[in-house]
Amino acid sequence: MTKKQLRESSDYLKSKGFESPEIGIVLGTGLGKLVDYIESPKIAHYHNIPFFPLATVEFHSGKLIYGTLENKKVVVMLGRFHVYEGYEFDDVTYPIRVMRELGIKKLFISNAAGAINLNFNKGDIMLIEDHINLQGGSPLAFKNVANFGVRFVDMSQPYDHDMGRKIKDIAQRESITLHEGVYASVIGPQLETKAEYRMLKTIGADAVGMSTVPEVIVANHLGLPVVAVSVLTDECDPDNLKPVHIDEIIKVAGETEPKMITLFMELIKEL
Repeated sequence: MTKKQLRESSDYLKSKGFESPEIGIVLGTGLGKLVDYIESPKIAHYHNIPFFPLATVEFHSGKLIYGTLENKKVVVMLGRFHVYEGYEFDDVTYPIRVMRELGIKKLFISNAAGAINLNFNKGDIMLIEDHINLQGGSPLAFKNVANFGVRFVDMSQPYDHDMGRKIKDIAQRESITLHEGVYASVIGPQLETKAEYRMLKTIGADAVGMSTVPEVIVANHLGLPVVAVSVLTDECDPDNLKPVHIDEIIKVAGETEPKMITLFMELIKEL
């Protein structure tokens, strides 16, 4: 990755009308309907953007969408990248750097995750207050990282307190059940064993998924305030574990998505 590549990606998008977005949004598995609310959308498919990776997961569509949401300019990732697809960490997080190059000032992230905390239920939403990186690497571990920002990024508060507080207030006002918790990010793509769920609970995880943390690390590297929520799509009780299928995860995500859309749209209004 070079600064020249980032500029070429950004210049291509600007030529397509992606001008000065204020907010970047990453939509997780089964969570794509927010884009239906975007006014005057402009679309750029990943395969047309210079140096962009390609989404290989069948339920990640692979396009950036730009437009107006609640009177603010936004750019939305519909389809993210994962280490389990065979990508390097700098590939997974390349779009975050491009969105910053376009001008975003804040980043919203969503994902579908399994509930480790047994006080949380399938269909609930969790505001991520902290995370555990179990992906075995870092998107900042490359030779010329110092050309893009400080190498040793402070992660004492990776998630923006002010946006988190606003989302909690919105959830209370809108009668949406919103938990707070710790998100553990694993490589995947296989789901966890009973023993792994017990281990995750022991080390302090409230939910587990296969994304988000690399994106958050890069957001902090870029000085970009970030807020992230998990839509809890299954309950990971090792003593009563039943097989989980991806189509069921996507179904629950879709049923819960309207609550996430409300949280994000109301937050955009308040920024």
